Amino acid sequence: MRIPFSVYLMPVFWFALSTLPQVNVWRAVAVFLVLHVLVYPASNGYNSYYDRDEGSIGGLKAPPKPNRQLMHLVLLFDVLAILFSLLLSPLFASLIALYLFISKAYSYEGIRLKKYPILSTAVVTFFQGAFTYGMVQVGVGLALAQVLQAPNVWFAVVSTLFLCGSYPLTQIYQHAEDRRRGDRTLSILLGVRGTYLFAAISLLAGAGFLLWLYFSLGQLHRMLLFLVCTAPVLYFFTAWVQRALHDRREVNFENTMRMNKISSVSISMAFLLMLFT
Repeated sequence: MRIPFSVYLMPVFWFALSTLPQVNVWRAVAVFLVLHVLVYPASNGYNSYYDRDEGSIGGLKAPPKPNRQLMHLVLLFDVLAILFSLLLSPLFASLIALYLFISKAYSYEGIRLKKYPILSTAVVTFFQGAFTYGMVQVGVGLALAQVLQAPNVWFAVVSTLFLCGSYPLTQIYQHAEDRRRGDRTLSILLGVRGTYLFAAISLLAGAGFLLWLYFSLGQLHRMLLFLVCTAPVLYFFTAWVQRALHDRREVNFENTMRMNKISSVSISMAFLLMLFT
């Protein structure tokens, strides 16, 4: 179920909180636990069950073979996630249920969105980005109308742009594995060079839009925090691309996970500092 892998999705959670004027700590803790301990592991476990990866996948260099016990645990986590979400609000529980359904459509053999590179990218980046951003805010007590008003809705768009940049990078080292299953991911469609270029454009667009939003709101200190904290991401990504274009062996599981860790920790740190300053 790759529970530690949930850390890579933390930036959206902290980002959603950092844009709020005040945060109910206990509700925020509850939302964090529902998402990172129940929802994301349930989604990962379900995808692992149907993908049956033989090569390295997100967070696992040598994934174990899935069995029926895994599916039972996934269903238990699904039920617990919805039940605990109901304690916060019916709307939050509905959004959680929708997220769980979409995440299963990604790998379920009868639908398998993963076979369609453009559609799967649009669905994943929206639901793990803007949708999750809004879902977190609903969970901590914001009304839906507040979530959808400007400039908050534009911050949600930023989260999807960041996901658009990071998502194909998670696929870049497993082209052979995906082809074996008949999946045509966005990274396969773009190729290695195209994946790096697409990621760079999306990440730069997200960062540029975010900095413009901070500037337009007069939040210059947030601009500085973001630039300083994300400098390691820019450094590692640039160096990785340069190495990979000269030696394709650099396009591997270890470097992909290193990129995920650096970007997740750096971006989370930026938003955490904004939240507490």
